[in-house]
Amino acid sequence: MFGTTVESSLDGLLNIRSQLMDKYPHTPVRIAFTSNIIRKKWQHRAENPAYVKAHPEIPPDVLHVKTPLATIADLQNEGFDTIVLQPTHISMGEEFLDLHTYVDALMNMGTMKKARYKPFHKIALGRPAMGTYGTQHPYAEDIARIAAVLASDIKLAKKEKAGLVYLGHGNEFLPGSGGAYLELASVMRGMYPGLVTAIGCVEGYPGIDDVIETLKLYKVEKVVLKPFMVVAGDHTLNDMSSDEEDSWKSILKKNGFEVVCVNEGLGENDDFARIFVDNAIDAAADAGITLD
Repeated sequence: MFGTTVESSLDGLLNIRSQLMDKYPHTPVRIAFTSNIIRKKWQHRAENPAYVKAHPEIPPDVLHVKTPLATIADLQNEGFDTIVLQPTHISMGEEFLDLHTYVDALMNMGTMKKARYKPFHKIALGRPAMGTYGTQHPYAEDIARIAAVLASDIKLAKKEKAGLVYLGHGNEFLPGSGGAYLELASVMRGMYPGLVTAIGCVEGYPGIDDVIETLKLYKVEKVVLKPFMVVAGDHTLNDMSSDEEDSWKSILKKNGFEVVCVNEGLGENDDFARIFVDNAIDAAADAGITLD
């Protein structure tokens, strides 16, 4: 995953790992962060004895977190030549596409002698929560699966007599990347009639203005605001629920909406976390890899 420096938000990520470890107790499971800035912050924390002593709950592979490539190299050095790389990305964005190129490059590494001497036998890349291109695992089924596992959020919004607004990450560099978010919101409105769901992104389309337009169209007066991210990290605490003028909470309030913020990452939802476990299982099966 991209990573997070917010200790409390690690629950969402660790829940996914715990489910994988419970499912396959004899398969090593490692965590890797793609963000250079976030990894460096954890490295500084690891060098601080006072911090380490004050936070015994932080797992060693988070405290000493590495890049995906470095983590793969460590596994190869330990004798593993078959690896499943499961991203905790929500959508098929920049980070996922980068991982795809890494896997392709590693699998193209050859040797002069027999193929068995190649550093890697198989590396399988799992798909993001909202799916990816291709016909083997139709993305529409992945979106419908997400809508189904978010039933608890719908229940909360109904209890509050409110609409449901999600803040996603998004991407400014991929044309059409916001379409999956809009499709999910539409599927949820159809699956849960009588309750309005709107999804916007911190970066790219759809944004907060598009969310407000949807809420006004459906005459919504109150909303439950949640992050549409695996962890409730910096974007949640600052861009979503802070008292700063440009936070989504503040903007929605200025536009006349009553706002109930829920700072909880999607990974803390056991059913949502299981999506990544299932995607890892699919990736392994598709590649002919047996997990133990």
